[in-house]
Parts: sequence; structure tokens; C-alpha cells
Amino acid sequence: MTLPLLIFLGLPANVANGTNRVAILLQSLVGMRGFQSHGFLDPKSSVRFAVPAMIGAVLGAQIAVDLNEELMRRVIGAIMVLMLVIMLLNPKRWVEGGKERHRIAFLEPVVYFLTGIYGGFIQAGVGIFLISALVLISGMDILRANAIKVFVTLLLTLPALAVFMFNGQVVWTVGAILALGSMAGAYFGVKFASKKGAAVWVHRLLVAIVLVSSMKLLGIFSVILLWVNSVF
Repeated sequence: MTLPLLIFLGLPANVANGTNRVAILLQSLVGMRGFQSHGFLDPKSSVRFAVPAMIGAVLGAQIAVDLNEELMRRVIGAIMVLMLVIMLLNPKRWVEGGKERHRIAFLEPVVYFLTGIYGGFIQAGVGIFLISALVLISGMDILRANAIKVFVTLLLTLPALAVFMFNGQVVWTVGAILALGSMAGAYFGVKFASKKGAAVWVHRLLVAIVLVSSMKLLGIFSVILLWVNSVF
């Protein structure tokens, strides 16, 4: 939501992409501390997810400095549709988590590295991919996955932001203002997500976000708007 907002306000797409990382970094810091205080996050045991993501983020951010992201957005939109089907077919696993035998350990470094590339490249929607990997590959329940997602996002944003800073694609005043709102949102968001019974609502919210995001990335909203204009 914030990336299109920054572009709408007049920032070039690549500068908006870099500036957005300031808010993401501080938002993730607040969220991480909140989940840690509620007992949902152990940073030491979560480092194994963050390290490959950080390496991938450097590569992704370097690509994003000059590359047009339109094709990747279409591909990611198609992947989101697939994930939406998976989430709707087996919602119980998302809420309760998978058993240890369902963990696919050998895939973890590859998946989190690829997720890091995407996070470094454009950031938008990376949390959905992280939660999906943590639930479906690492066997987490959705609340713990949400907490680890925030921790991994914090760490992968650090090298990505450094790349955008080096290339002069960060507007600090805009980033700071956006960060203030994002930090407040993270504070209240953690309180909601940590309540008993929140897992079901977090899953429903995730389904809604994936549905809307995939429609936007695939250009379905534009097609609907054109159809409405032609009819009326």
C-alpha cells in the first residue's frame, strides 16, 4: 500500500522503492520488540531464516536499482493466486501449524534466499511469501510465522536500504514521516495479533490481502474499471 502511495505523491518508482525501506525498517523493529515481549519470537532461533534472506536482499536491491519490475509483478501475481488456493484448501494448517515431520528443512535456505531477492527488489508483499514459507515449509503456526516474518523483514531490509542509499534513491524526510505512522501501526498491530483466537482472523486477513494483491498485480482491477466505463 505504501509503495503506490509514494509514487502517487510524485516520487520516481525507484526512489519510492528505496524510501519505503526506511518505514519498513522502523516498523519491523517495533513489531519485533512487540512480538518478543509477548513470547512469540525467539530471535536467536530465527536467525537461520534471516541469513539467506539477507544475502538474497543484497542481490534483489541491486537488480531493483535499474530494472523495470513490471514482468516480475505479473509473475508474483500469478504465484499469489496459487498461494490463495493453498490457503483456502487447508486453512487449519495455517492456524495450527504443521507438525515437525512436515518441515522440509533442505528447502529452507533456498526458499528464504529467493524470498530475500524479492524483498530486496520491491518489498511489497514479501511478508506474504515469508509467512507462506514459514507455515508450509518450516511447519510454524501463523502467529509464530507472523512474528518471525517481522524479524526476517527487519534484517533483510538493512542491506537493501544500504544499496538504495549508496545509489541516492532514498528521500529521508518522506521516509521519516512514513515511518512514524508505520511504527504506530506496528505497535497496535502486534497487540491485536497477540490476542487469544487472533490466528483465525490473521488467516482471514491474509487471504483478503493475497486476493486483493494478486488482482492488482495481474491488472485485473484495470480490466474491471475499463469494463465498468464501457458499460456506463
